[in-house]
Amino acid sequence: MAHDILIVDDEPDIRALIEGILSDEGYDTRVAQNSDTALAAFRARRPSLVILDIWLQNSRLDGLGILEAMQREEPQVPVVMISGHGTIETAVQAIQQGAYDFIEKPFKSDRLILIAERALEAARLKREVSELKLRAGPETELLGTSSLISQLRGAIDRVAPTGSRVLISGPAGAGKEVAARMIHARSRRSNEPFVALNCATLNPGRFEEELFGVEAAADGQGAPRRAGVLERAHGGTLLLDEVADMPLETQGKIVRALQEQGFERVGGATRVKVDVRVLATTNRDLAAEITAGRFREDLYYRLAVVPLRVPSLRERREDVPVLARHFMARSAESSGVPARELSEDVLAAMQAYDWPGNVRQLRNLVDWLLIMAPGGPGEPIRPEMLPPEVGSAAPAALKLDRSSEIMTLPLREARELFERQYLEAQLLRFGGNISRTANFVGMERSALHRKLKFLGVQAEDRAAPG
Repeated sequence: MAHDILIVDDEPDIRALIEGILSDEGYDTRVAQNSDTALAAFRARRPSLVILDIWLQNSRLDGLGILEAMQREEPQVPVVMISGHGTIETAVQAIQQGAYDFIEKPFKSDRLILIAERALEAARLKREVSELKLRAGPETELLGTSSLISQLRGAIDRVAPTGSRVLISGPAGAGKEVAARMIHARSRRSNEPFVALNCATLNPGRFEEELFGVEAAADGQGAPRRAGVLERAHGGTLLLDEVADMPLETQGKIVRALQEQGFERVGGATRVKVDVRVLATTNRDLAAEITAGRFREDLYYRLAVVPLRVPSLRERREDVPVLARHFMARSAESSGVPARELSEDVLAAMQAYDWPGNVRQLRNLVDWLLIMAPGGPGEPIRPEMLPPEVGSAAPAALKLDRSSEIMTLPLREARELFERQYLEAQLLRFGGNISRTANFVGMERSALHRKLKFLGVQAEDRAAPG
């Protein structure tokens, strides 16, 4: 998407000159001749960059006054000051007030283009650093080799470049926000902002302020204008996280904003135009919510242009080892302590657990194990070190108190008991996939089928991903 540059100068020839130079470089441009038209344009749609003359005739505010107002409202927007009567003191004052750079008239077009490019790049890097600090910790990739997660990654790769709105459903903690971040990262907006609004935790009375922002008081004495998430996401992606928790009244207003790509701030009358790709997540059945009158059908169809579903961790148990080892490495790195090895037995026990909290719960467990599991850094984590609720779900073949049962049986029955428990555990860890289980235990697929039938083990043969 082309950057939007606002040019503020009282001389029509200078405005036309700068506009022509920047338009030839592929930038979108807007112009203003005084402080009132400049601030109105700035507030109607946040520009990517402002080229601002210091001395403006027939203007309520000079360039430094406009700079101060813009910096107070949107300090992340870079401003380049220009002047034909500049002094060192004026340039220093402009930089101190937050301007990115200062150019004296007359200027060469190459210098203007270079400074504009540098200002835009500096703003992008500053925004990325800010977002990284804000989001230190969240995952940005859906890990795993299961067929379900492979299919989801493929769908994300297809939809990400299109710009379509996407509704991502799935249980809490399964990775819906990770999927949304992947869509943004693979889109044409990847260098623009990614802004998330958590509808589940927001006070219902503050929804519209957070979405649309608040207009400044007309007398200038009250709180300054505050941009909402729609405005902050201009040019990029807005995630409405757990959108089913949005109040009905607000749902109606967001429908209109999506339709018109514009809105009015709370307390304002000026129409703000934005270019935003909207993604949404939900852990509820929105069809049932619509039937119950808690969710607007027209909003559903605007959000669910492309519906995606993130599977629960229980549905892709074969991904547990990959995820657990990844979380162990990340947790060790962030906490500054050596990583612990996760034994095959403990991974099998984890795969047997149902994970009601999904991937988020698994990550929290691995963090806990790194800190609280008995033993030194070089000692592997064993099933008996797991919390009771996880360890109790471990397959019988991993439990340590089964020896007394086996010792009472004849050899043939004891062997069958062990084989049954062992194969049940292996089937569980490979998500019921016969081919993967057979490969791991070292048997031909047909031989494993016969063995399972002989032992009375029920197995649903799930195909491996193509």
